[in-house]
Amino acid sequence: MPATHARRPVPPDPAHEVAFARHLLRTHGRGGLLDLYARFSAGEAAFDVMMRRLIARALMRRYGDGIAIAPGVRFVHPETIALGRAVFIGAAAIIQGRVGGRCTIGERTWIGPQCFLDARDLRIGAFAALGPGVRILGSAHIGGPRNIPIIRTDLRIAPVRIGAGADIGTSATILPGVTIGRGSIVGAGAVVAADVPSYAVVAGVPARLLRRRTAKDARDGSRAGERAIGT
Repeated sequence: MPATHARRPVPPDPAHEVAFARHLLRTHGRGGLLDLYARFSAGEAAFDVMMRRLIARALMRRYGDGIAIAPGVRFVHPETIALGRAVFIGAAAIIQGRVGGRCTIGERTWIGPQCFLDARDLRIGAFAALGPGVRILGSAHIGGPRNIPIIRTDLRIAPVRIGAGADIGTSATILPGVTIGRGSIVGAGAVVAADVPSYAVVAGVPARLLRRRTAKDARDGSRAGERAIGT
């Protein structure tokens, strides 16, 4: 069965939508647009879909053509987020930025339903795929001194990088400071605590290297990687 998301044509968004997004920002301001987004966030009608698209374009640092935002998607500090063209964000996903943070998601990336992206310092390359329920964590409490509750200790924010063409399996967790190399496969349910080389296949808790993807995989259309990690 041919893939569709990464192959479909991406025409430019209508000029009137781009102009209307600018108008909404002028007339409502950022706070007003966040309230307005909440009114249309859960709807499935064409008008709801269009309004999510318009408001996100108005609020975000960069917004490409052909982006799809499913019902229930939430953005925190959208002014720090940049989306490339034809990004898909599945239902009930959360992308959580922070003041002064930076999140860039490359074109044609697919983010599955119920994903949680701690987007304080996050970069995802083009044509990446995040399965449903993936968790990307970009910060952790330092845990010291030990005589105070951990939740009251300072946060350490660490960058997370997902390389172009990487595939992150359903319910995998990527921990702060991790880099996933381009073209790598992370197995379903894996907990990735260390960097993953490009074109690697990893799985497990914690994730471990199973094998390297090779040129033969590409020539044969081999699915050995998927079989090896049980997807």
